[in-house]
This record gives sequence, structure tokens and C-alpha cells, in this order.
Amino acid sequence: MPVDAVVRRALGAALLVAASLAQSQPAAPPAQQLQLCMACHGPQGNSQNPEIPSLAAQPQLFIENQLVLIREGMREVPQMKGLLDGMKDPEIVALAAYFAAQKPVAVAAKRDEAMFQRGQALAGKALCGSCHLPDFTGRQQIPRLAGQHESFLLTAMKQFRDKPGPGRDTIMAASLYGLKDQDLADLAHYLAQLR
Repeated sequence: MPVDAVVRRALGAALLVAASLAQSQPAAPPAQQLQLCMACHGPQGNSQNPEIPSLAAQPQLFIENQLVLIREGMREVPQMKGLLDGMKDPEIVALAAYFAAQKPVAVAAKRDEAMFQRGQALAGKALCGSCHLPDFTGRQQIPRLAGQHESFLLTAMKQFRDKPGPGRDTIMAASLYGLKDQDLADLAHYLAQLR
């Protein structure tokens, strides 16, 4: 094959790869939607409200899945009702990519050593790290728990245990079945303390 044909083929392949990569990069999230998200979930997705989860450094796929479930009415979050109406998939992907790329900010909280130790033991016994990863940073469709607000974690675990419903993870409901409120409080304290 002549050299110029090889060069043309190589350039053509390089252009195809470049075009493919450009298409796979999410667009910037809409500024208005981003501001709306940060009004509750905090600057760059670091929640200032102990009842609202931080989105910073959550796995992108997890955020995408939750936004689609909420948009489609398969998961009820009353505070978000209507906020995702009409949002297109590429906008959801862009929002998820933005928040997944942000650095989580540690929440200052005093450690109760007894609760921390009990929570750590429970997390080990329940094999929480097998899904959420040993450092609890989450992966794919499984959320980051490390460093979330303790109050939010406790409320979420109680909902999984007591009121599993549409859009909720049935594995979590089964994993928390039978745990007492104090067990959940210990787990929430332990996870919130992780950095």
C-alpha cells in the first residue's frame, strides 16, 4: 500500500476517534438548572443542610439513575417534584458529570468513639463495603456514603428499612431489615465520620 494511502487511513481513523470522543464528552450543564440544584445540594454539590445529601463526588451513573427515576416519577422526592420535568437525557448526563467531578468537602462533626466503633463493626458484619467499596466512596450505581451528613444517612436508612417503595433499592431494604434504630444511628455516625 502506498505511503500516502497509509497516512490518509491513519488520519481518517484519528479523526473518527476524535469525533467519537468529542461526542462522548457531556455538554456543560445548563447554568440555570445547575444553580437550582446547588440551591439545595450546596455549592458544587456540597450540602450545607444536614437533611439533604451532598452530590459532590457521587458516582456519575448513580446520579444519572436517580435523576431519571425522579424525572419519570418512579422515585418520589417531594422537594424535587416538577424540577426535572422536560429535562432531556443529555442535560441529566451533564449535571451528573458535573457533580461527580466535584471534590467533597468534609463536614465538621465531633466523633463519638463508642458509636464509631459500633458502626464500624456493624458495617463490617453487614458487608456494606462489598457494594459501597471498602472506603465507602461508592461506584457505578451505588452511592458514596463516606462523609455524608449523619442526619441524612440515618433518615435514608430508616426509609430503606421501614418504607421501601418505588425507586428504592430492595437490596438495601433487605440489608437493613431487623436492625434497630440505635444500630442505624451507629452506622450513620461511622459513615459520616469517614473522609
